[in-house]
Amino acid sequence: MENKVLRKLFLGFIQIHILHHAKEEPIYGSWMLEELHEHGYEISAGTLYPILHNMEKDQLLNREDVNINGKIRKYYRITDKGDSVLQEARTKAYELFKEIK
Repeated sequence: MENKVLRKLFLGFIQIHILHHAKEEPIYGSWMLEELHEHGYEISAGTLYPILHNMEKDQLLNREDVNINGKIRKYYRITDKGDSVLQEARTKAYELFKEIK
């Protein structure tokens, strides 16, 4: 039960991480997996890629397919809508942090 609750909670944090990094520079899945693992998130590719696809579908990210040595790599960048969501999430996260600190 605890794991399910934490997983749902961390999903939002993961999406904020994705938006943050996609604002800094284009990201791709395997790099994002490594970045999330560095922050202690236990997430698999089978979990991350649907998140990226849903964020694209929700118009938070734009995808560009780039041919890298004959292999297509999907790069994601933040959209204007994604940037607005990120700004609001940052404000809410900061308020929460101040309260629970």
